[in-house]
Amino acid sequence: MAVMGGIVGSGIFINPYVVASLLHSRFLILAAWVVGGVFAMLGACIYAELAARLPKVGGQYAYLREALHPLLAFLFGWSFLLVIGAGGTAVVAVTCAKYIRQGILIPLPENILAVVVVLALVTINCLGVRVGSGVQSLLMVLRIFAIALIVTGGFWFLARSHGAASVALTSGLDQPLSFGLLSTFGAAMVPVLFAYAGWETSNYIAVEIRDPRKNLPLALILGVVGVLALYLSVNIVYVQVLGAAGLASTDTPASAVMSRIFGAAGARVIGLAIVISTLGFLSQAMLTHPRLYFAMAGDKGLPARFAQISPRSRVPIFSILLQGGVTSTVVLLGTYEQILSYVVVLDWLFFGLTAACLFPLRRRDRLVAQSEAASVPAYRVPGHPWTTGLFVVAAGVMVLNTIYKYPRNAGIAVCILLAGIPFYFLSRRRSLPPGNAPEDLP
Repeated sequence: MAVMGGIVGSGIFINPYVVASLLHSRFLILAAWVVGGVFAMLGACIYAELAARLPKVGGQYAYLREALHPLLAFLFGWSFLLVIGAGGTAVVAVTCAKYIRQGILIPLPENILAVVVVLALVTINCLGVRVGSGVQSLLMVLRIFAIALIVTGGFWFLARSHGAASVALTSGLDQPLSFGLLSTFGAAMVPVLFAYAGWETSNYIAVEIRDPRKNLPLALILGVVGVLALYLSVNIVYVQVLGAAGLASTDTPASAVMSRIFGAAGARVIGLAIVISTLGFLSQAMLTHPRLYFAMAGDKGLPARFAQISPRSRVPIFSILLQGGVTSTVVLLGTYEQILSYVVVLDWLFFGLTAACLFPLRRRDRLVAQSEAASVPAYRVPGHPWTTGLFVVAAGVMVLNTIYKYPRNAGIAVCILLAGIPFYFLSRRRSLPPGNAPEDLP
């Protein structure tokens, strides 16, 4: 439930239309979701070993700091604050707003309604929201219910359509392979990989898992396989009920399918389930994302107030306000597709760098192999270094192709990343005691 809950958010309810607008055949649309699931599985295995080795607060931030360089850790935190975390929550907020408008008919622009949702959740969390594991499990069940409703309703509809389900899912398989096709397929992977992102969040609970050698890898594998099965099933229903062109023409495919099957009542039911799911994700994000800012503030990368806990509500008010303010700004400044490319180009840059942390960590294993103090990690990635290297290379290709296909959006994201470098050295100078400025050190 933890692994699946970290993955299933809003992407599967809206991102398929972005994929279909780029790939115009059923086969290629479904192939993109399969490839995304395979890479999510490989990434989950890599992060399982990292979590077993370094079960520290901050997740990727801690791995990059300990294995590579504090500058890379700071740039990850900087990018998470301004692009990855803010952009991810902004996309979910926009999805929530889409389905609220469709179900309740609120006459507000989507971006304004999304900001209202974000600010409402910021206010609630600042007052002291305690989200228990039971509530999170309930929200995950609602997400699975929403997807299962689409899948079962879709196959029932196709069965009643007397052979409609036999429309070839392999249409488009005969397209000639070319650089343009590969590049377009890579661009379609942007919304797919965004929808699969979240398997890395299981690292935050790695230290609390009993027998992690067995249970963490098993949870990651079962969780990702479960999500892959859900995502592939619902996309089969999307393309079979709506067709590739019909899927590309609607930015609320879940409602479109349910409306086709059950009429307006079906669209309202699925819309309500998606709104509840996205609200639960956003509420959780407003509390979990600031954990990274705690780690950065502890390293003097952010002002100390972002590590403060309110004595009354027992929540990090300044960090929550920071997250809400940046998320609202991203919602107002970008469109849905722009935000996706902003997030994915930096998210996968740091996925690749974080996976590369395994190489120096494994090298340390060899250096201390003769020491009695050397500890055996609870889990090791099968096929390393080949599988880890494949993931790192694939992440690099994904980043470069996103820059190639969306140069303006990706360029803005890269500029934001590079703008963090002077802030790192400024924070480093601030954190050094008097007389120990960088130029004074040997």
